[in-house]
Amino acid sequence: MTELKLDVPPERIPRHIAIIMDGNGRWAKKRGLPRLAGHRQGTENLRRIIKACVEFGIKYLTIYAFSTENWGRPEDEVRGLNQIFNDAFVNEFDELNRQGVRIIHLGQREGIGSDMMAKIDDAVEKSKTNDRLTLSVGLNYGSRNEIMHAVRKIVADGIPVDQITEPLISDYLFTKGIPDPDLVIRTSGELRLSNFLLWQSAYSEWVFPDVLWPDYSREELIKSIQEYAKRDRRFGKINDK
Repeated sequence: MTELKLDVPPERIPRHIAIIMDGNGRWAKKRGLPRLAGHRQGTENLRRIIKACVEFGIKYLTIYAFSTENWGRPEDEVRGLNQIFNDAFVNEFDELNRQGVRIIHLGQREGIGSDMMAKIDDAVEKSKTNDRLTLSVGLNYGSRNEIMHAVRKIVADGIPVDQITEPLISDYLFTKGIPDPDLVIRTSGELRLSNFLLWQSAYSEWVFPDVLWPDYSREELIKSIQEYAKRDRRFGKINDK
């Protein structure tokens, strides 16, 4: 079978894609498997999507791995997810590093185990000069929590009120130095933002493919990019062309 090509002009390819990887549990349930089997399959699929993003010239990929609200899930699922994340950082990092992928952690450090945090910090440090793709991993991330942290830091730094601007707030977010996403994808057909990049996605284009994350293939990514390429991004203005 001939592999589908991304037939989109370079200027219409998003620079930054963010993904809410939704549907792992439902994927497993449909197959009579435990939820963690779906999460593991979702991790396997992420490897394929990262490879496709590198192939397509995407410069930034942000993924929503574990939210601040996910701690409320059953204890065994949370424990299993943490083991999956730990295994991923151990088993996948060398290959990502070889592909020129830079790793960034987005989220609150408090609450993440010290061993896990050490692995994250090591991956961030070792990959910091890579420039083919920046992979930002939302782990213990919630957008409201992020904004709260930013406000607290601004107050603690004594920034005068008249100096608080939108660019300044952006510089206090976990995503400092990362451009806002052009395209946000939420798989599984659910139509919710789920506390993900609320500030950063103010003018992003959103697509909601009705595909569970483990089945979201390279070809589905191409469809999402093609859909993005059709959009007329006006950023609140009028396009006179």
